[in-house]
Amino acid sequence: MNRNFTIAGVQMWVHENDLQKNLKSMEDSVAFIAANYPFVDMIVFSELCMFGAPYPGWKRDAEPIPGPMTERFCSLAGKHGKWLVPGSQYEKANGKIYNTSLAISPDGEIVARYRKMFPWQPLEQTEPGGDFCVFDVPDVGRFGLCICYDMWFPEVCRTLAWMGAEVIIHPTMTSTNDREQELILARANAIFNQFYFIDVNGAGFGGNGRSLMADPHGRLLQSAGNEPLTMIETIDLERVRETREYGTAGVSQVLKQFVATAVNYPVYGGDLAKGAGFMHLGAVSTPKRRNNDNKNLKEEE
Repeated sequence: MNRNFTIAGVQMWVHENDLQKNLKSMEDSVAFIAANYPFVDMIVFSELCMFGAPYPGWKRDAEPIPGPMTERFCSLAGKHGKWLVPGSQYEKANGKIYNTSLAISPDGEIVARYRKMFPWQPLEQTEPGGDFCVFDVPDVGRFGLCICYDMWFPEVCRTLAWMGAEVIIHPTMTSTNDREQELILARANAIFNQFYFIDVNGAGFGGNGRSLMADPHGRLLQSAGNEPLTMIETIDLERVRETREYGTAGVSQVLKQFVATAVNYPVYGGDLAKGAGFMHLGAVSTPKRRNNDNKNLKEEE
């Protein structure tokens, strides 16, 4: 049995503080892919690719969902008959601003909305979401959404796997030097949960690239450099079932054994902050100078 599905991950060059130019680039990319690669089923962009790195006044560009921006994306998906995950956008709701990703069907309907659960604090100032998100592609399988920093928390992808996700769509906007760690985390999440992991970063003011697609064994299907690139890959979701049945690399039946364990994990049983390893961590903040640096500074004075 084949459950084939073709995904195009667009590592787009993002322009600084130019919403309309970035939106036009997205529309042009969708039109180009639809015309030249009609077999593509889903087109995925990077996190906040229509905005780029946070800029003065970014809050004013936040919109409600549905709203003018989502209407534009829904029209785009419907026009070309493609599943569309347009990265993420700033969503305004109830006096708060969220970093929100959408899944839009080929009929131009919003079928899933996910608010980033772990904004990159203390620098990212959006409100954290509280709901996990999966959606079904008829006759293909179940997909999960998470955004950028979410993948640093294993509980996010594990919960999506528990909810039935066989593919994770992961828009990101990383321009920092921890991209190296993220490449490991993307593949590790695929291995831990035995599903496909589609990680799409931006370029220019939208990230430092190096997008990747990993299979349920954690093997690289495609990887990008730092420049704009569109990755196109046909995946077979039946490989997820086979990997979970026969084991990663044919040997490790991870999820089967995890389900069968009788262990009650205390870390999830109560107040996380009461754990001996966590209780002295404090709140997320901008780190101050080290104590020994302050001491040396005083001595110099």
